[in-house]
Amino acid sequence: MTVPPATQIINVIGSNSNDKIQPSNMKVMVKWWSKNFKIMISEFVSTFLLLFLGCMTCIPIDGQTIQPMYSPIGFGLVVLFNITTFGHISGAHMNPAVTLSAILWGTMSIPLGIMYVIAQCGGAIVGYGLLLSVSPIDLVPDSICTTVPHPNHLMYQALIIEIVLSTALGFINCAVWDPVNKEKQDAIPLKFGFTIAALSLAGGPLTGASMNPARSLAPAFWTGNWNTHWVYWVGPILGGAFAPIFYKFMWLEDDEKANRTQISNGQI
Repeated sequence: MTVPPATQIINVIGSNSNDKIQPSNMKVMVKWWSKNFKIMISEFVSTFLLLFLGCMTCIPIDGQTIQPMYSPIGFGLVVLFNITTFGHISGAHMNPAVTLSAILWGTMSIPLGIMYVIAQCGGAIVGYGLLLSVSPIDLVPDSICTTVPHPNHLMYQALIIEIVLSTALGFINCAVWDPVNKEKQDAIPLKFGFTIAALSLAGGPLTGASMNPARSLAPAFWTGNWNTHWVYWVGPILGGAFAPIFYKFMWLEDDEKANRTQISNGQI
């Protein structure tokens, strides 16, 4: 979510005397796995913690009502922690919609993106599953931490909200990836933590402010509450796809113009 994702493997061609020999597919696959295994573990663990710690803030203890700001701030701080810890390893996407944005931005290959999504969904499911086992109350009957639209919302209204929230999240990712801001990489965890908290405060009462298919998948998987679940895939995916396309078309500058902008802003 924070830094340009790991670059994809480039096939290395060795030489034997004057003859160039291309590695076998097996060697290429082994090299790909050896390079990206730690990255996949990073995405798995960061998404695991997102669900385990984030959804922990949704548990009502001793009959107390959860304050409206409690969970948004909690999720924002968990994102801040995860990006600080894992951002330099995998980018700490924790979100298939963010990974889609990275693919469309051009900094991630499709095969690596697919592996990211698998790791994210797996980590989310395990994270919420562990929370079920340690929670002092049963989370299943009330579908605790499951994202659902407001009862008075029509489905298209909830979908629009998720698209807009996910697009906003996509814009800040694109801004971080923008070469113009390559010298402005300080305090990125704070930026994303506050962004998640702000968007969650805005959209939480209406749709749960998922912005993340993996985040919505895990509670639905364990509680069996699949009602309107499609909104939390379609909305974030559309928002995650729209943000980089629009940003690149409207605001992304070529290298020469970007250098002039940096000079005028005193960055170089």
